[in-house]
Amino acid sequence: MKLLITGGAGFIGSAVVRQAVRDGHEVVN
Repeated sequence: MKLLITGGAGFIGSAVVRQAVRDGHEVVN
């Protein structure tokens, strides 16, 4: 699944991005 995550460079956002990538999602930041 392709995900759009705003604030992906912040503290919480970076953890969300890492977990989404681990789960096999494509992240658009």
